[in-house]
Amino acid sequence: MSDEALLQQIQNLKKHNSRLKRIAHDARNKLSAALDGTGLCLWQLDIPSGKLVIFNRRWGAMLGFQPKELSAKFEVWREHLHPEDADEVLKAFYDHIEGRAPYYEALHRMIAKSGKITWVLDRGRVTEWDEQGNPMKVTGTHIDMTKEKNYEAQLSTLANHDPLTGLTNRHALLTYFSQIKKQGPLCVAYIDLDNFKHVNDTLGHRSGDEVLIQLSQRMRDAVPPSVVIGRIGGDEFVLLMPFLIDYPKVRIMAQAVLDAALAPFELDNGMAQIGASIGIAQVQEHDDFTAALTRADEAMYSVKKNGKQGFGLVP
Repeated sequence: MSDEALLQQIQNLKKHNSRLKRIAHDARNKLSAALDGTGLCLWQLDIPSGKLVIFNRRWGAMLGFQPKELSAKFEVWREHLHPEDADEVLKAFYDHIEGRAPYYEALHRMIAKSGKITWVLDRGRVTEWDEQGNPMKVTGTHIDMTKEKNYEAQLSTLANHDPLTGLTNRHALLTYFSQIKKQGPLCVAYIDLDNFKHVNDTLGHRSGDEVLIQLSQRMRDAVPPSVVIGRIGGDEFVLLMPFLIDYPKVRIMAQAVLDAALAPFELDNGMAQIGASIGIAQVQEHDDFTAALTRADEAMYSVKKNGKQGFGLVP
């Protein structure tokens, strides 16, 4: 082959190589754009070096970093794992790398640049081994699950909490009742507000709602964290108190709730004055939630008949 022909062939190969590079670059850009649109990050880990090849910019973006601000290294990824999840995530990863699991998968939290929590669904599989059968490369995906986890938390809140006051609802009270009863003594307090209808009739239902919201916060401040506060109706509340009925704190808490209800409520369109009648029942071994609440309800009505704004206890 003449020098001239060889030179021509080299030029042709260079042109072909440049064309292939342009095609590869264009394909990678298209892949990156497509993946960014789905919230999915495609990655590949070179195990010996710890280097991560990120095929799109989504990984750093999910943690609030600018392109190339975050070094694509295994150690960097590990450092951003949430401390409470790190051991479980790394165990899942190494279980797959060392042949104890068919693939790697973990739903976990990562710490973003701002300190906020980002939920990530992480999946991967070994895609290359050396001649001795040692894993060399792992290819996988990260999917940002933060919105889904927040939505899940909102659904849980709606399912277990009163939408107006944020207190525990009847459904969740049943669960708490069963749990606390198994652990030891339990009292149920049934609270019915006095003169609340007058607030709605004179100041309007919006003001009535504001009274319920303010009272709910006052009750939170009046009882210890171990007491579950719930709302089961318009102006009806329940306390689950993990104490024997003759324990002095039961009466002290009942009086604190009464004081919280009796203190005037300052509203946008005036002042509201209400009260409360409270019945408290000791939960017996055979009681379910309905039975215990019924006896507390009967004790509350006894208070109503005797002038309201007080509390009564039944064993």
